Amino acid sequence: MNRPQREAAARRIMEQSPPRVPPELYADAVRRGGRVLRRRTAVRRLLWVVLAAVVVAFTVWALTVRPWVEPPSETTPPVTGWEGW
Repeated sequence: MNRPQREAAARRIMEQSPPRVPPELYADAVRRGGRVLRRRTAVRRLLWVVLAAVVVAFTVWALTVRPWVEPPSETTPPVTGWEGW
């Protein structure tokens, strides 16, 4: 058989009857699909909780440390000129 004949035979086979799925395979696929959806939902919720915890921790740290404020000077400038007053 050449290629066009094989393609035509394959089309005839596929058009004759709808694809049949064994019932146990269908039930197994539904069960696994439900499990995958539950896992995705749980992971998504966990990530949102972690994100919220990070935001709260950062906010508390920023309000406590106040990184936008200039730190106090470690040394004082030399004092001169006040002895003669």
